[in-house]
Amino acid sequence: MLKWLIVLLITVFVAGIFLPRLAALLRIGRWPGDISFRFRGRQYNFPFGTTVLLSLLATLLFRLI
Repeated sequence: MLKWLIVLLITVFVAGIFLPRLAALLRIGRWPGDISFRFRGRQYNFPFGTTVLLSLLATLLFRLI
């Protein structure tokens, strides 16, 4: 059990490092349907379009498997 927890923590750590760079490379969060605005000097992003698209892709992938 402890081994799986350590593997999970390492995976989350590595994903936290690489996913923002991958998202910037693939322009995830800047597709049609994504809302982004600035309020009081902070940037807020709501990736509705990206979420729907990734959900559809995951559904198709799991139905094929």
